[in-house]
Amino acid sequence: MSTATFPDGFLWGGALAANQAEGAAFEGGKGLTTVDMIPHGPQRLAIKLGQQKRVALQADEFYPSHQAIDFYHRYKEDIALMAEMGFTVFRTSIAWSRIYPNGDELTPNAEGIAFYRDMFSECKKYNIEPLVTLCHFDVPMHLVTEYGSWRNRKMVEFFARYARTCFEAFDGLVKYWLTFNEINILLHSPFSGAGLVFEQGENQQQVKYQAAHHELVASALATKIAHEVNPHNQVGCMLAGGNFYPWSCKPEDVWAALEKDRENLFFIDVQARGAYPGYTRRLFKEKGVTLITAPEDNEILQHSVDFVSFSYYASRCASADMNEHNSSAANIVKSLKNPHIEASEWGWGIDPLGLRITMNMMYDRYQKPLFLVENGLGAKDEINPQGEINDDYRISYLREHIKAMADAIEDGIPVMGYTSWGCIDLVSASTGEMSKRYGFVYVDRDDQGQGTLNRMRKKSFYWYQKVIASHGADLG
Repeated sequence: MSTATFPDGFLWGGALAANQAEGAAFEGGKGLTTVDMIPHGPQRLAIKLGQQKRVALQADEFYPSHQAIDFYHRYKEDIALMAEMGFTVFRTSIAWSRIYPNGDELTPNAEGIAFYRDMFSECKKYNIEPLVTLCHFDVPMHLVTEYGSWRNRKMVEFFARYARTCFEAFDGLVKYWLTFNEINILLHSPFSGAGLVFEQGENQQQVKYQAAHHELVASALATKIAHEVNPHNQVGCMLAGGNFYPWSCKPEDVWAALEKDRENLFFIDVQARGAYPGYTRRLFKEKGVTLITAPEDNEILQHSVDFVSFSYYASRCASADMNEHNSSAANIVKSLKNPHIEASEWGWGIDPLGLRITMNMMYDRYQKPLFLVENGLGAKDEINPQGEINDDYRISYLREHIKAMADAIEDGIPVMGYTSWGCIDLVSASTGEMSKRYGFVYVDRDDQGQGTLNRMRKKSFYWYQKVIASHGADLG
């Protein structure tokens, strides 16, 4: 592979999220968020799905987000490690409740703003560009209990105020922004995705798509505000990516895969194109959904994003006969097991060519620059007697996916950069585990929250350092 494969200005780095890394849940004036209510253990999934209402912490449960990996206190050490690897971009998120603890205040929390200014300034010290997500699976709990979260139109106003505060407070430090992380996960994990809890007997599809409409309007408003505050700001949307393959060439299976892709791409269709796609008329009719909209919404939605960012971990399979008994429980987005590819320890299909397929599909569809902002392998890492972590399996996974991304660039797709997920071990969003590790840097902490939190470089740390130094030319 030649150095010409990756364009000048291509950004290399890694990604974390506030709710999975910062900890300090009760410090700095921060309010509780949805993620702070999700325990590790048997109740986790029901709460994430909005099936079990949880508005108070329970003394007998362990909440991984409360301390996480203590990035809040250790960010200087961690950013120095990123700089040592050669990062030119660091994707992270702002915890909404650090800026507005309840979410509906008129005045922001100065301590929260100061923390993020210091953290972004630390990035700039090493010439690392922050790529910042405004809402990464953490809605202030007050907005859930008082307003019903994103089912309520008032959330648009609260989010717009929060977004403007961030754009103004961090102007000159941050120019790359994402509005909502993996916005399509709202449909699959409603509480963790959007703070939704369902009442008995209500049309859950109505609630989810109404909430989606509010998020889409809020995202477009934030995009508009970002460009007003600084025309150099670049705003992206963010998709949990990965195409659905038809289980067979049976036409019904092909149609099922197309519908599954549309289910996930619906949000990005609106954010990237500035209007609802035609297929939603039938979709909403079949699901019994009647959106309540405001007269100005269509005009607001026209403020489309500058680029399309996405996560990619695995491809998926769909058939007309999919049901809860034959689809994988490995991921919140249900899929049939693909017999043609290997799977991770957690059952996620490993499919580098699927990344190239996904990128070609998305660029064909949107004609906007792409940014791969999450990609990685969750695995259990062992420290050997010599005190080393030889994570060759992670190196192999990342190498093949970077090759696939290079192939997509050769296909003619403009790609802004690559941030591998969990560049430093963090709490898994899906399971709440620490043992499902993604990082180049090991964090001494277990699934029960025990450990020193000390950092340790893995073999992949030095491999990625070499990849960045060679601008993707040396993947050996």
